[in-house]
Amino acid sequence: MRIDILTLFPEMVDGALGASIIGRAREAGYIDIRCHHIRDYSPDKRRRTDDYPYGGGQGMIMQCEPLARCLEDVQGESEAHVHTVLLSPAGSVFDQQKAKEFLARERLILICGHYEGVDQRFIDECVDEELSIGDFVLTGGELAAMAVTDAVCRMVPGVLAEQAGFEDESHFSGLLEYPQYTRPEVWRERPVPAVLLSGHHENIALWRRLQSLRRTRERRPDLFAAVALTEKEKELLALMDQGLREFPE
Repeated sequence: MRIDILTLFPEMVDGALGASIIGRAREAGYIDIRCHHIRDYSPDKRRRTDDYPYGGGQGMIMQCEPLARCLEDVQGESEAHVHTVLLSPAGSVFDQQKAKEFLARERLILICGHYEGVDQRFIDECVDEELSIGDFVLTGGELAAMAVTDAVCRMVPGVLAEQAGFEDESHFSGLLEYPQYTRPEVWRERPVPAVLLSGHHENIALWRRLQSLRRTRERRPDLFAAVALTEKEKELLALMDQGLREFPE
């Protein structure tokens, strides 16, 4: 998979995505991440990419031409149109389902917004969708672009040692992940749940499922509302809620 990131700070993006698991995956050739400096495409001799907003107001607005030139150069490397995303607080919220959708694409272009925003004419002409990573505002789209890239690329076959490494995680299946434990068996008088030491794989799987359900219900009722529970799960959750059983032991 190839992801192109259009940014005013390529060193920031390359630095973060050149480390750890994603960095190793890039070196191994599982993923291709390329950063493009928007200033290199500015027609201004000072490499300017922003200007004051029409109608007044504070801050600066990213200009159409540098963005368009950069995007056209990157798009030109492909015969087919490449899906183009602008990272913006005005976009729809990115989630695991969207990450899966992006994973199905061979290429993806991410544009990092900056300043007070991007000239709407560029968005209307060149952007396929706007995405946000949450209901808050960042100083630029770089952190958002890195988050999207990481979320997508870690699902590319070969990036993680085992596919289950991400399939069991929060949000992949629509549930939050169950609690995790490691050595020692007792830490400050807090023991690891006995079922995890039992070696009974079926019971462990059921315990994890129930813990995911309880955690999702408590922390993300919006996600829990979409879960189809079996009759057995309903019964066991009810017993656990009443404190009659911490199943299984």
